[in-house]
Amino acid sequence: MIYGYCRCSTNESKQDITRQERDLKALGVTDKNNIYKEYESGTKLNRIELQRLLDKVKEGDTIVSTEVSRITRSTKQLCEIIEFAKNKHIKLVLGTFVVDCTKDLDPMTEGMLKMMGVFSELERNMISQRVKSGVANARAKGKIVGRPTLTIKDIPQKVVDMYDLYRNGTISKTDYAKICNISRPTLDKYLQLIKEG
Repeated sequence: MIYGYCRCSTNESKQDITRQERDLKALGVTDKNNIYKEYESGTKLNRIELQRLLDKVKEGDTIVSTEVSRITRSTKQLCEIIEFAKNKHIKLVLGTFVVDCTKDLDPMTEGMLKMMGVFSELERNMISQRVKSGVANARAKGKIVGRPTLTIKDIPQKVVDMYDLYRNGTISKTDYAKICNISRPTLDKYLQLIKEG
């Protein structure tokens, strides 16, 4: 079975994940039900959809992602995923880079993959450093930095309409977020406001 994994760091209103979905289909993930989508930082270790995917795969299966940085931006986690792939005897396809762990993984391929992980983590750290520098510069100029304060008026009507179904246990929090087409962290913020309001 061929599975796909795509990820963006921020929520669906800020980043479009459909390009990755199209690329995954071009890389052989023909069943859209086998594509696991996530809006989380690549440095976060406990990602729900990635874990669901890892729990699902069996020996001989393939996991496809458009590039290493979509799977993870942590070199440590990438090494853990490589070990997982070797133990499960699965294939990893990361864009044009194929890591076939259904047979013994040659040291050169493993080394190249780990180097790609190092560069992915380095890129993320450099972006983070530039953002911090930009924020410090804006604050020094007296600008207000950060997201505006969220109020109960900012909660989408669909979230409000579905709240009773969630509260009485008819739907789970995961289903609630999917129905409202928002991420779990965003839903948590809205729920906190509803409880406080």
